[in-house]
Amino acid sequence: QVQLVESGGDLVQAGGSLRLSCAASGVSFDKNHITWHRQVPGQQREWIATLARDDSTNYLDSVKGRFTVSRDVPKNTVYLQMNTLKPEDTAVYYCKVIHLGRPYWGQGTQVTVSS
Repeated sequence: QVQLVESGGDLVQAGGSLRLSCAASGVSFDKNHITWHRQVPGQQREWIATLARDDSTNYLDSVKGRFTVSRDVPKNTVYLQMNTLKPEDTAVYYCKVIHLGRPYWGQGTQVTVSS
């Protein structure tokens, strides 16, 4: 059974930093393509970052240069380092993996950035 658990969300002032974690069980992050997304209430969930199998990365333009995605293979965990946070980054953040053709999402972690 695949399970993803996000953590690390918090209330932070604009300009601050947070590191979100996404820990997996039932699937190896070493062999999968991982994506991070975020959602504001009343809006569609938005893709923000990809960590591919070959460790190449891709980012939404609005977070490029501020957010960094990485993985820790022994811990089977993916991270989203978020720097220079802005109030518009406020959202629930989710990680996703596709395993055997099926998408799996975590429960999300709330990030709130105050101005």
